Amino acid sequence: MDFFKQDFTIEKYHLGLKEKKYSVVEAIGEFLNYAKKENEKIGAFLRFNEKESLQRASELDKNLDEGLKKDSLFGIPMGIKDNILISEQKATAASKILENYIASYDATVISKLKSSGALFLGKTNLDEFAMGSSTENSAFQLTRNPRDLSRVSGGSSGGSAAAVAANMVLGSLGTDTGGSIRQPAGFCGVVGLKPTYGAVSRYGAVALASSLDQIGPFAKTVKDAAKIFKTISGHDNLDSTSSDINYSEVDDFKNVDVKKMVIGIPKEYMIDGMSEEVKKSFDDAVGKMKRDGFNIKEISLPNTKYALSCYYIILPAEASANLARYDGLRYSKPEDLKNEDFKLIETYFKNRGAAIGDEPRRRILLGTFVLSSGYYDAYYAKAQKVRRLILDDFLKSFDKSSGGVDAIIAPVTPTTAFKIGEKTDDPLSMYLSDIFTIPVNLAGLPALSLPTKKYSDKNLPVNFQIIGKHFDEKNILALGNYYENNLSEN
Repeated sequence: MDFFKQDFTIEKYHLGLKEKKYSVVEAIGEFLNYAKKENEKIGAFLRFNEKESLQRASELDKNLDEGLKKDSLFGIPMGIKDNILISEQKATAASKILENYIASYDATVISKLKSSGALFLGKTNLDEFAMGSSTENSAFQLTRNPRDLSRVSGGSSGGSAAAVAANMVLGSLGTDTGGSIRQPAGFCGVVGLKPTYGAVSRYGAVALASSLDQIGPFAKTVKDAAKIFKTISGHDNLDSTSSDINYSEVDDFKNVDVKKMVIGIPKEYMIDGMSEEVKKSFDDAVGKMKRDGFNIKEISLPNTKYALSCYYIILPAEASANLARYDGLRYSKPEDLKNEDFKLIETYFKNRGAAIGDEPRRRILLGTFVLSSGYYDAYYAKAQKVRRLILDDFLKSFDKSSGGVDAIIAPVTPTTAFKIGEKTDDPLSMYLSDIFTIPVNLAGLPALSLPTKKYSDKNLPVNFQIIGKHFDEKNILALGNYYENNLSEN
């Protein structure tokens, strides 16, 4: 049989294991062979973890029946963004300054996935230190969009999105600081979930902006994304920002009556710069929901217009502080340390200056400026006050006592995936790719990115996002699951 003609979801893959159509070792071998071949043209993976994943698959086969009953991710192949630590494996964050760094411990999400029996085929590509919207800023390679190899896969989690879109894996992990899960999911036409800030432990993820970063899943379907989120969520004593929320039934949608949900569309998101393809696809999705009986109304988030400016003060400031630890001496093995003529300042300039790419350098300089004496109150402190206003807009929209909504739907990106090289010389144009996703991170809300319709080879994918209240992942996942199964093919 042609293994990949089965169009696997996690459920279909598990059914094949249960019916003994293949073992875990056989399945992982097929996925590895296919992924390595596809990766030559797509570049989704930086490295493969072939020996360890096959060895672990062999161990899982010894406990196959019990494992399938116990864990919803048992034996599934996954890709992990290379800014999430896996013990005894490289974690480069796609930067030359971490090229030789080998993690000494597992991120909490990795420990949870290992316990569930998930298998990691390798580490996926990203923009350097997760700074970018196209995965063109990786220090090592370019990741192409599997739907059109002349276009970008999105960023910064472009490798993780492309790996799922190209059927290399059944799920993957990314990080979302300003849209870095939802935007590449949209460009590649897969499902991506940005959880509530604090719903998933950040311990073991290379920090970019600590008040904005969240780890989340990519998958082929909403149900699969819910299964992965269920496994990685929950409180962690190693992350003081993680919350103790019970997500044990987050993937069970039977008792959620999505038709009773009131859904809002923010008028501020309907901007003139939106491409015709995105506007038409979003309007079509809204039209389907209206015809199906959903109560949809226009809402206002007036401070949305300040979100981009606010974000590009807060993020560089936090990035400047977080990236200060990468001095070219720690986390690497510079040859200059063996030199008898070693001079500290010269080594700093040589190693750090040569190893940090243009985009991280740009943001470090900007962040250092806005935190400097005389500018802190004028920029950073003011941006934090504006951030609160953006959050208040969302809270007011969700306030049921004053006629608020249960969820908000909006476009993910103003355009479809752009051509490789199209925006590399225009950072501002690149930053505008995240104009619809950034407000969610500033407010710490959950948001689900999913295709407006089943992908066809004739058109580039277009996703929309469902934004929910804090820790309301179950309802937005249930709504997304309903749309995917009942409306996306119309």
